[in-house]
Parts: sequence; structure tokens; C-alpha cells
Amino acid sequence: MALTRDFKETVFARAQRDGKFSQALFTEAINAYLAGDSATGKTMLRDLVNATIGFESLAAEVGAPSKSLHRMLGPAGNPSTKNFFGIISALQKKTGVQLRVTAD
Repeated sequence: MALTRDFKETVFARAQRDGKFSQALFTEAINAYLAGDSATGKTMLRDLVNATIGFESLAAEVGAPSKSLHRMLGPAGNPSTKNFFGIISALQKKTGVQLRVTAD
């Protein structure tokens, strides 16, 4: 089911005004990746980038063209490891989330 424009605008507005929501969105995006759902993870990361750092600022931070970053986080995108972790690093700085991996 495709998301409506209104839903995306709601997520955007909420992420801009609510830091805890942005942090939760970031955490859930990474959890989706770790669970093997990269499509959901990319969609959530794209929404988070749009609502926080923006693709132009992200491009400067990562050292990749903004159009390439848009494609990487699009439905058919496949970011390299370098670019993926560059995106994650930039988002950690912007949202204040510091990711850690633990094993149970």
C-alpha cells in the first residue's frame, strides 16, 4: 500500500518538531535493516533525512552527490557500505542518537 502525501507530510512535520520522534524513527530504521527489511529501513532513513539534515547537507557531509543519495535511499537503491555508514554517521550527529551493537 502506497503512503499518501498527507502521511509523509505528517511524519516530516512531527520529525521536525519532536526530537524524540526523530530519534525513534532513526532507531526503527536501523532495526528494520537489522531484521532484513532494507526497503522499510531505506524509506524511514529517507524520511528522516528530509525532515532533519536535508539531502544537500547530507551530500556535503558524506561526500556524494545529493541525487545519488536520493537514489541510494530509494526503492531500488543499494548504497555502498561507505555511503551507508556515512549517512548513519551524519544522522547520529544530527539526531543525537549514538548507536551501539550488543549481542544477547
